[in-house]
Amino acid sequence: MSTSRITLAKGLNAGLRAAMEQDDKVMLMGEDVGRLGGVFRITDGLQKDFGERRVLDSPLAESGIVGTAVGLAMRGYRPVIEIQFDGFVYPAYDQIVTQVAKMSYRSQGKVPLPLVIRIPFGGGIGAVEHHSESPEAQFAHTPGLKVVACSNPVDGYWMIQQAIASDDPVIFLEPKRQYHADKADLDTSVAPPPLFTSQVVRRGDDVTLLAYGPMVRTCLAAAEAAVSEGRSVEVIDLRTLSPLDMGPVLASVRRTGRAVVAHEAHRNLGMGSELSARITEECFYSLQAPVLRVGGFDTPYPAARNEHHFLPDLDRVLDAVDRSFAF
Repeated sequence: MSTSRITLAKGLNAGLRAAMEQDDKVMLMGEDVGRLGGVFRITDGLQKDFGERRVLDSPLAESGIVGTAVGLAMRGYRPVIEIQFDGFVYPAYDQIVTQVAKMSYRSQGKVPLPLVIRIPFGGGIGAVEHHSESPEAQFAHTPGLKVVACSNPVDGYWMIQQAIASDDPVIFLEPKRQYHADKADLDTSVAPPPLFTSQVVRRGDDVTLLAYGPMVRTCLAAAEAAVSEGRSVEVIDLRTLSPLDMGPVLASVRRTGRAVVAHEAHRNLGMGSELSARITEECFYSLQAPVLRVGGFDTPYPAARNEHHFLPDLDRVLDAVDRSFAF
């Protein structure tokens, strides 16, 4: 048994290292991922240990990075590319939607595309424009892409390895404000859950709170605060956005009769909309209140000094829980 206490950043770094040690076809590519170790130091030390042929510093050209990775994946490699910040992914959006997502379908499954696209996403770090986006719904809406979002150090360690092992392209979302925020004990002798599954991270009886990525920590804090009001809140970490694992979600909502979905992204046509629709379709006669959504406002991401107004916080989550009980 090997146990260590790690941050999300360290968990991802260790997971990448483990994948590269297990398979010499795994290679990393992106802006400043080599010598610098990435702007968040997720790839720190990997170029030194695995060499410049497996950890490549790329030009500042996201479309070129993704296009090159498509060719590498078609030739049998397992490239892992880093989009330096979420808002930088849009120059590569054409490659991702028209090539990455469609290659397996276009070839009737004869050409798998084992490609992982790592995207630090969300706000909370006081960054400038284009550095605090939440584009997950755009990718989850695209057939042919798998989309996952880790929320904690242990999941970061295992999920990145599972994504790399997948023969399907995976959009791998990493909550940037969590990179160095918390530590957790990693026991590598404990088998992880499958990649495309949601997990109940706090048991409760009165209302189901659904979140992923950076909002999981906020929702756990809200559940703890709700105890003083006599409310038992169940929290589910979705972990996978495409495909959605609805089994634990539906079982929970049928038991609690209430559901609140929280995410940093805009509410309009966000993941909360899809989850609300699916829960209503499957659990209509179990619901004691409408499914409520907590999200960012439907505006462009604000200047850093105003982001605390934009981002859903503990109070906004608790307000939604209160409104659910008001019905």
